[in-house]
Amino acid sequence: MTSISSSPRTVEEIYKDYSARRAGIVRALTYDVDEFYNLCDPEKENLCLYGHPNETWEVNLPAEEVPPELPEPALGINFARDGMNRRDWLSLVAVHGDCWLLSVSFYFGARLNRNERKRLFSLINDVPTVFEVVTERKPVKDKPSADSGSRSRGSIIKRSSDGQAKSTPKVADESYEEDEEHGETFCGSCGGNYSADEFWIGCDICEKWYHGKCVKITPAKAESIKQYKCPSCTLKRARQ
Repeated sequence: MTSISSSPRTVEEIYKDYSARRAGIVRALTYDVDEFYNLCDPEKENLCLYGHPNETWEVNLPAEEVPPELPEPALGINFARDGMNRRDWLSLVAVHGDCWLLSVSFYFGARLNRNERKRLFSLINDVPTVFEVVTERKPVKDKPSADSGSRSRGSIIKRSSDGQAKSTPKVADESYEEDEEHGETFCGSCGGNYSADEFWIGCDICEKWYHGKCVKITPAKAESIKQYKCPSCTLKRARQ
């Protein structure tokens, strides 16, 4: 158990702790899922899923200390195992895991100031949740606005009202807030974060955004495309 004296204190330390605990829980619910499933015997007492700072996981009884040294994860995750579809049960455990990870991080971050807490949440929010990983959902967000600039040199493809493709260059001295807006965009193919140094293109059908390299579209090729359809939308259209 982590002692108070060794608790992470800075934003970077807390985020490192979050990432390691998250990695442990993700491993339990993906790579080690059969072992995890077998350990969650409904006939046993109230069990909890713990993620540890060394990226390992553990199914165990809750801490006996009252109050506990750290916020405790959801109690009794094993009881619903046999009463639910396996995938639904794992998704439920994942949601509780996300809640626990946030509670531990902001327990450690209680002494952070407002800006530090905001930065901590921003770091956490940049990675997929355990639920998104377990359910294989890509965290797709609003497409970046090509009218707003960024501090980098990349380019994003924008569609005009007549369907023509336009390449909008980034402006070097635009505001930090606008750069943060782009940073919340994820590639619909690989799930990677937006990077202003890379070429992106938006699908005119589903409105998701993609790295040009992920969909094999170059800036030059995009200029000749009147309406871009991503591979997923192209496949759906072919099946109809």
